[in-house]
Amino acid sequence: MRVVLLLLGLCSVASASEGPNVVLVVADDLGAHDLGCTGSTFYETPRIDGIAAGGVTFTRAYASCQVCSPSRASLMLGTAPPRHGITDYIGAKSGTEWRKAKRYTPLLPPAFADALPAGEVTVAGAFREAGYRTFYAGKWHLMPKAGGDGLPTDHGFDVNVGGHAAGTPPGGYFSPYKNKFLPDGPPGESLPVRLGAETARFIKENADRPFFAVLAFHTPHGPIQTERSRWAYFREKAERAGLAGPADRFEFDGPLPVRTRQDHPVYAGMLAAMDDAVGVVLDQLKASGLEDETVVVFTSDHGGVVSGDGYSTSNGPLRGGKGRQWEGGLRVPLLVRGPGVPTGTSDVPTINMDLYPTLLSLCGLPGRPGQHVDGVDVSPVFRGGTVGPRPLFWHYPHYGNQGGDPSGVVRLGDFKLVRYYDGRGDELYDLAADPGERHDVSGAYRSRAGELGRLLDEWLAETGAKFPTRDPEFDAVAFRRWNRQNLEGREPRLERAHAGFLRPGWRPNATWWGSQPADD
Repeated sequence: MRVVLLLLGLCSVASASEGPNVVLVVADDLGAHDLGCTGSTFYETPRIDGIAAGGVTFTRAYASCQVCSPSRASLMLGTAPPRHGITDYIGAKSGTEWRKAKRYTPLLPPAFADALPAGEVTVAGAFREAGYRTFYAGKWHLMPKAGGDGLPTDHGFDVNVGGHAAGTPPGGYFSPYKNKFLPDGPPGESLPVRLGAETARFIKENADRPFFAVLAFHTPHGPIQTERSRWAYFREKAERAGLAGPADRFEFDGPLPVRTRQDHPVYAGMLAAMDDAVGVVLDQLKASGLEDETVVVFTSDHGGVVSGDGYSTSNGPLRGGKGRQWEGGLRVPLLVRGPGVPTGTSDVPTINMDLYPTLLSLCGLPGRPGQHVDGVDVSPVFRGGTVGPRPLFWHYPHYGNQGGDPSGVVRLGDFKLVRYYDGRGDELYDLAADPGERHDVSGAYRSRAGELGRLLDEWLAETGAKFPTRDPEFDAVAFRRWNRQNLEGREPRLERAHAGFLRPGWRPNATWWGSQPADD
């Protein structure tokens, strides 16, 4: 596997008392190509791009699941979703309750865990045991929907600002937040900027001791909201680029349309607000004299939303997005900067369970192989080495709200096998020749497909994976009707609505979602 490193300049770390610190930034629903440094020419993320410029960008980074709660649990625990048991977003329906979604699907998704296992040591817990002060701000979504135990402070974090059961911000992206773990700011205060300020305050107050801080943005998860000034800036940018008129922004892929280009001015404004918030944190590290003593990581919990939700972005040339089994749903940005980290890019495949052992290693702390059993320390990449070839696995036995199918996936080298649990069989893709996953080559590479299929079988058995079951009340007529309704009229409605976001004078409501007074 090729690794490109432009500058080595390594340094060693002796103990927790000497640092380095860690700031882990996790976006929600951010696509692999939603940053300037990862290829976007419409969105603007200069402060996040600065992390990439000063560190390593992993060009083949993956989340452990195409939806949020399983991926976030894997990041915290270093274990894969079928092993820790959270295989869908917490709050999703399963079993016969799934019928209430009125999707009329042939399979019933299995039950799944709705909280992090109480007896396991999270990455935060490992750092706290090593003497680090630990902090969490933002989206948690790793506890029962009804609330109760399971807050960040129950899983290794000393401080929690805003983390609770909900997956979306209850009050939207502007104060008042309607969150008992985050006091309201002035009316119209930006949620991401507030979370950045809270993280900066924690850094300032703990500058004389090692710390591990997680800044978990809700951005750019729906609801899609931004200030009028940011919308106006990106609307004008789209117009200058010739993107503002009627256009074919959507195409059908599976049961739903998917967005094919990046030109959403509200979504772009959300990314700009998140970028400003990251800048607040980076500026505080510099002001505290900790810029060169802190590992900064930026990533996302899964791919960007191209279908369902707000139909907000495009992950092209990757296929699909959030909730789907394609690369667009699984690939994420991963930027790492800090002591011992060179500048450059790496095409070594990595998955978010790897962050647990890698961060411990970067901070000179012992690994916990009994805990992060599915994660691999990729820090040898920063010393000019590599990580040996290994298969990467995924298991999502549910139907994604965004059009994904119950399936298992394995990637080894350039080949990726997708197995559908509804019985339609396996598909094999050569990602080197076909990054958009349009051509099933299982017929041409039967032995390779068989090899990957056996690896997937063994992994699913070893992790105790649960599978969907056939619905004895399945109604094929109703299922076909549901799919036909998606095909009829949905795409033209989407085209009209999204062209409308770029019309001069467009406004969502009188207060721009509460970001300004009604009479402005």
